[in-house]
Amino acid sequence: MTTAPDHPAELGRARQLVAMLSAEKLRRGLGRLLTGDGPAEDPSVRGPLSRLDWLGEDGTADVPALRRIADSLALMRSDRAILEVPRLDGIPVKTEESREVSGRIARIVFERVGSARSLGEAELNAAIAMFAADVALVRRDAVDSGVLERSADGAWYRLAG
Repeated sequence: MTTAPDHPAELGRARQLVAMLSAEKLRRGLGRLLTGDGPAEDPSVRGPLSRLDWLGEDGTADVPALRRIADSLALMRSDRAILEVPRLDGIPVKTEESREVSGRIARIVFERVGSARSLGEAELNAAIAMFAADVALVRRDAVDSGVLERSADGAWYRLAG
């Protein structure tokens, strides 16, 4: 029996590596380790590098782990990503962040159904529910931020613009 991939964990590992590569000191330490020039002596480099769970102290890489990370990255860049990622259970608390996330969800919905269409509230709610648990918040935020326009009676929504 195969285990389902843990995409959030694999993507977290990729983010961790990218963050380390953005710091020159860590990038050099990682390079030394991977080329076999020895482990980093500086504790401020050794500590962060030790958190790369796919990298041994001697610089050997866990190739199957790297392959899983690469597969998750490829999946997230594909059209199948929506099938692998769970809905958002929570929207950011800060209003500007909440509206940004909600606006992006609304744009994705209309990219998929057609940007010129108008959707009834039930149809829009069903589409938003594929992405987020709090449908009403997403819909309201998208309207309040100007991403969506709502008819005077609230029955129809369309992408602003």
